[in-house]
Amino acid sequence: MTDLLDPINRRILAELLANARIPVTELARKVGLSKTPVALRIRQLEDAGLITGYRAILSPVRLGLTHVTYVEVRVSDTRQKALEAFNTAIRAVPEVEECYMIAGGFDYLLKVRSRDMADYRRIMAERISVLPHVHATSSHVAMEAVVEQGMLPLAE
Repeated sequence: MTDLLDPINRRILAELLANARIPVTELARKVGLSKTPVALRIRQLEDAGLITGYRAILSPVRLGLTHVTYVEVRVSDTRQKALEAFNTAIRAVPEVEECYMIAGGFDYLLKVRSRDMADYRRIMAERISVLPHVHATSSHVAMEAVVEQGMLPLAE
């Protein structure tokens, strides 16, 4: 896998991270190759699973989703079947932007986007608290996004 991450492919990935809609001809010019080798490299990166897809990134502010809350979730049952039930259910909650299983004092950490505190309270009451095996939650409201990149670093 690391042989795929030569300096040119790193530059290709960096350019695609900055603008996934860049035309291949422009990308080729930026990395110093012709169009065909760049298209082949992109296909190889996709086939190897380094590029898993392309998507539009929406503005939460323009959508009115300016309220971010991190939620610690403790579940009542940590056996595999219970965890799978929670995992399946949480994936169906559209306001949950991210969900991680955590090792430590709680079981899951959620990032929830909402319009405001009233909207968040509704989401908690109607969608999160009622999920399978939820025992307790603790909410932490974000005051400001200091770093919010949504990109992975390309280590050398």
